[in-house]
Amino acid sequence: MSPDAKPTDYSAARIHETVQQILTAGLLPTIVQAGHPVLRQLAAPFDGQLNDAELGQLIDLMRSVMHKAPGVGLAAPQLGIPLQIAVLEDQFDVDPEVAAARGREPLPFFAMLNPSFAPQGASAVAFYEGCLSVNGLQAAVVRPEAVGLDFTAPDGSAQQREFSGWQARIVQHETDHLHGILYLDRAELRSISNNAEYSARWSQPDISLAREELGFLPGA
Repeated sequence: MSPDAKPTDYSAARIHETVQQILTAGLLPTIVQAGHPVLRQLAAPFDGQLNDAELGQLIDLMRSVMHKAPGVGLAAPQLGIPLQIAVLEDQFDVDPEVAAARGREPLPFFAMLNPSFAPQGASAVAFYEGCLSVNGLQAAVVRPEAVGLDFTAPDGSAQQREFSGWQARIVQHETDHLHGILYLDRAELRSISNNAEYSARWSQPDISLAREELGFLPGA
């Protein structure tokens, strides 16, 4: 977790009330943005704060919000819910050259509760990332190329899975959200670019041109 992330002070009852308000609102909730305190808290581990039906409804709603955004992952804190739940899915059509450079393969939908990951091997790679809670920016982040993920599935079963390439990046990004970490905490600050500049200049399959021109990760 982030050394600065304090555990949420939401009680189980308040978490349940917050989820109920979102589920009964009748519209897709807004994704909260950087500066909202919930994004900087250690979310509460899922421990039965919701019943099975409520959990299923929340996961379905999160998937809908993720699709509308659009994005490849969404964590409950991004909806103002400090609970360790995230949904992930990557079915976007990507240019084959980009996909090859980034190790990006389709990721079937799944939801994870109380996740933790550990690097597998020593290889780390840097690519640009964005975040639905940090509108308008992209930045390069060095992350382990492969990770092992431990999590609880919505049915309560303990799961262990291995991910590499872009899938591993998504897993790490979403798990970080549940621990009060934004991708900018791990970013190469000289790489930060607004979306227009990123699209115009740095959206190549890899970061080599941006690294040279913006002066980050020297010697990489």
